[in-house]
Amino acid sequence: MSKLAVKTALLATIVAGGAAMFEPEAQAAEPTATDEADPMTFARGAKTWSETCARCHNMRDPKELRDDQWRAAVAHMRVRAGLTGQETRDVLKFLQESN
Repeated sequence: MSKLAVKTALLATIVAGGAAMFEPEAQAAEPTATDEADPMTFARGAKTWSETCARCHNMRDPKELRDDQWRAAVAHMRVRAGLTGQETRDVLKFLQESN
C-alpha cells in the first residue's frame, strides 16, 4: 500500500469518527472475561493466525516467543494485518496457549 493510500485511509477513518483507532494497541489485545469463557477463542485464533499471518511471511512456531513477546508482536501486527480487536485477542490467546 502506498503512503498516499495509507494517509487517505487514515484521514477517512478520522473523518468517520474512528477515534478508537488511536486507543493503545495493547488494550485491544487484552483478554476479556468473555474471551476467557469462550471455548472457541483458541480455535478462532488458530484459524485467523494461519489465514492472516501466512499472507505476508513465513509462520513462526508459537514456542519461538514468550507470552510477553507475543503480546508485543500481535499488537504491532494488528495494524498491519487489519485485525479487529476480537481477532487480535483470539490470535494472542492461541499463540500464548501454544507456547
